Amino acid sequence: MIRVLVVDDERMVCTLLRTILGTAPDIDVVGEAYDGAEAVESVVRLAPDVVFMDLHMPGVDGLTAIERIVHLPDPPRVVVLTTIDPDQYVLRALHAGAAGFLLKDTPPEDLIGLVRVAHEGHTVLSPAATRGLVTASAGQDAVRQRALERIGELTARERDVLACLGEGLANAQIGERLFLSEATVKGYVSRLLVKLDCANRTQAGIVAYDAGLINRQ
Repeated sequence: MIRVLVVDDERMVCTLLRTILGTAPDIDVVGEAYDGAEAVESVVRLAPDVVFMDLHMPGVDGLTAIERIVHLPDPPRVVVLTTIDPDQYVLRALHAGAAGFLLKDTPPEDLIGLVRVAHEGHTVLSPAATRGLVTASAGQDAVRQRALERIGELTARERDVLACLGEGLANAQIGERLFLSEATVKGYVSRLLVKLDCANRTQAGIVAYDAGLINRQ
């Protein structure tokens, strides 16, 4: 079972998410929290695998809660689920340690699949969040330069794999695009995380955006 914690100051939203996710046989909504501080306490107490996190909440906000959660031992995957403009917040959320950024207009039938994808260790981004990430990453010369320095020693193939991580592709999808076996892709991803000193695929994907490896059309 995939254990899910829902964090939102609107209790109706929590109830709706519990109802939607509760229809999946492999997902168990183990709890709800209504502010960031309670979210951190609930993660420690309930040990969820995936957390859906709103950003604007009273007291401790979602970004602060994410930063605290990802530094806990064996932290869950935290996915932002919000109505906030992704142009302003998606990069901040991912830098804070979020594994994804979804808007609340995400179709209910897609949420169950996205929980599974996040639980498998992949980045999940709504189309608007992807556009927001590109916008937020554009025009930051100092950030771009640092990212280019970080990828300077990567091979051409490693850069290809890194760009795919920036698009949030799963290993099988990367293999299909680059004509590599899934095992080979796993090896590339592991080496990339070490070379770039990234804790997870999401952070590596941010480097790809910052370095300009993602098509900005």
